[in-house]
Amino acid sequence: MTNATIKNWAEDDRPREKMMLKGAEALSNAELLAILINNGTRDQSAVDVCKSLLNKVDNDLNRLGRLSIKELLKLKIKGIGEAKAISIAAALELGIRRDAAEKKRDTITHSRDVAAFLKAKLQYKKHEVFAVLFLNQANKIMHYEVLSEGGITGTVADPRIILKKALSHDAVNIILCHNHPSGSFKPSRADRDLTAKIKDAAAMLDMTVLDHIIVSEDGHYSFADEGIL
Repeated sequence: MTNATIKNWAEDDRPREKMMLKGAEALSNAELLAILINNGTRDQSAVDVCKSLLNKVDNDLNRLGRLSIKELLKLKIKGIGEAKAISIAAALELGIRRDAAEKKRDTITHSRDVAAFLKAKLQYKKHEVFAVLFLNQANKIMHYEVLSEGGITGTVADPRIILKKALSHDAVNIILCHNHPSGSFKPSRADRDLTAKIKDAAAMLDMTVLDHIIVSEDGHYSFADEGIL
């Protein structure tokens, strides 16, 4: 297939043909999104519609990935209705899950192992999310679960729920984790107090809190690495 052949295709179909000819890496972000939405409007091609979408988020895919379906629709991009917004959101979520899967380690040996996984899972959240990794004696991950989701001002984690979950998964070690949507990954006084509270409660059941990791788009903070656990 040649470039001349591509020109004979309808404009909305050209990104697909370009991908077949040159591979996905040869396509722009707008062209890749155009394949997802399938067609444009009477006045604009699918690529033009997607360029308008990207302009709304300053061509920032991370910012686009944080938008919910409702928020995508609120951008009021002509040519993107509910069905196309769902397709875009689903594709971006697959990207997030793929990133997290690539960074997941079955056995934790260092804070950076779990931080990369947690950052992939939580960095796009616009509100604080508190999650826990439950591990066995060999530090193999038995279970990962989000236990609470709060507003912009914060989230609350109940030590009783955490320990009950740990017992149900036969965990002996725990790693606490949450995100800071603000971008700063330094722990607050409340973060420190909550960590100490959960650590003391876990010790009573012969469980160990190995770390509390805070992630943001800018990096991560490990209580264990900083010697404050």
